[in-house]
Amino acid sequence: MLGQTMLADLALTCTRCGAPLDSSDRKLSMRTPDGLRHAYECDCEAITITVSADPEPARGTLPRRE
Repeated sequence: MLGQTMLADLALTCTRCGAPLDSSDRKLSMRTPDGLRHAYECDCEAITITVSADPEPARGTLPRRE
């Protein structure tokens, strides 16, 4: 149950001022072999980067070996 509680508490917020961010704040997205990255710009001009696990490798790359 702890994992579910932690996920319920996740929120996309600015790393500097704590303001909530949404898709309209997203300025850049980039797929890498390790997942999808998004860069968000807050009104305070800070940049927040998120990383999403992505099971599909980026085009033109090989899957990582475990």
